[in-house]
Amino acid sequence: MEKIDTSFFTREREAELSVVGDSVQRADARGHVTGRTQFYEDVSFPNMLHLRMVRSTRHHALIKRLDTEPATQVPGVVRVLTYKDVPNNWYTILKLIGVGPDDEPVLPEDRVLFMGEQICAVLAETPQAALEGARRVVVEYEDLPAIFDVEEAMISTPFKKHGTNYFVYEGHDCRRIRFGDVDKGFADADHIIEHRYESSPIEHAPTEPTGCIAKPEGNGRITVYSNTQALYFTLDNMALILGVPFNKLRLIGGTVGGGFGGKVDVIVEPIAAIGALLTNRPVKYAYSRAEEMQVSSPRASERLYIKDGVMKDGRIVARKITLYVDAGAYCRHSTYGTTKAAAHMPGPYTIPNVHVDAYCVYTNRTPSSAMRGFGVTIGDFALESQMDQIARFLAMDPMELRLVNAYRDGDMKAHRKMVEGAALVEVIQAAARQTGKELPPRFAAMSSYQRET
Repeated sequence: MEKIDTSFFTREREAELSVVGDSVQRADARGHVTGRTQFYEDVSFPNMLHLRMVRSTRHHALIKRLDTEPATQVPGVVRVLTYKDVPNNWYTILKLIGVGPDDEPVLPEDRVLFMGEQICAVLAETPQAALEGARRVVVEYEDLPAIFDVEEAMISTPFKKHGTNYFVYEGHDCRRIRFGDVDKGFADADHIIEHRYESSPIEHAPTEPTGCIAKPEGNGRITVYSNTQALYFTLDNMALILGVPFNKLRLIGGTVGGGFGGKVDVIVEPIAAIGALLTNRPVKYAYSRAEEMQVSSPRASERLYIKDGVMKDGRIVARKITLYVDAGAYCRHSTYGTTKAAAHMPGPYTIPNVHVDAYCVYTNRTPSSAMRGFGVTIGDFALESQMDQIARFLAMDPMELRLVNAYRDGDMKAHRKMVEGAALVEVIQAAARQTGKELPPRFAAMSSYQRET
């Protein structure tokens, strides 16, 4: 292993490293390998009910009739919950930090916007009875046109109640960045290089499916055992949906059998808690593996168009990016992810002229949300693929192209934040050494502290 060089960036951090480069045992390793770690499913209570959800079989439709009576005839079925049982039926995960609008019902009132959307919940004595009850519920639909392409959604008739198929950022139809004069940059460039990049939705596929157990405490309080990654998001949103003070809820969690961002949405806990309050019995709501794959929020698919104005020596003098993030049927975390994506453009490069339009678009797909670096990961794939395309076009070494354009300390980013603690130059140089590549003297001498004259 290469010895860590602590001479870089001493102004940014202390040089005493005790973890980087060493093998450190995970704090939870012993509990996991001995089987002592307790997950929410290790908890069980007497008289506990099991919840199964009736889900939409349509991508987009009006609900013309919902008949739950057949479900109540199944032995063991205790109750069926519909939107009428939800005190405050509008849910927006980021409501408490001012991100709206309230666009997703806990249970739909008159329409469904994606296949698998939860419609009503069957509570029963056993999982088998709950499943059979869910099968007996009758739902009659009036099908409506479904949209699955982000650019088609931008010009289609709105299917959302707030009037657009995209999120509106402070009066604009996208999150925007304007830096320099991109048209002049293109006019001055020696070459114009344009490419389109696209990703598909990605499911987290955790070992442990999403789930929770809600237990009424008999004093107006309720305890929820959950595998959520976001206990405070869950507590806050549950309180708003249930219409109860925050101190009436107790969340127990912290142990997650795989999440990667996929367990930050607050979907299972509110309806389980409502069931527990209405029946005065513990209620367990756990996704099956099929439900986890179909209805848990994936990483959003994204489509990027990148247009670069490039000089013969490799300098990028103008970059225009149009980004479409597929939020699916509801916004969840995608509005925030799109803002992150816009701020991350144009990558770790100093480009004097930048134009970014980042759209958060609604389609009739499963709502997307958080997944490891969401809003940045797919953008990085596209940006670095574009850099390789430019290098090939110019017959230039891809490392050298990146060194020419890399951020240096003191440079201004396109969203007007000063660069501090840049490290790309030194990282590329270290990568070259590790792979046995000898950089020309000019590139080997570059530094993130100053730009060569």
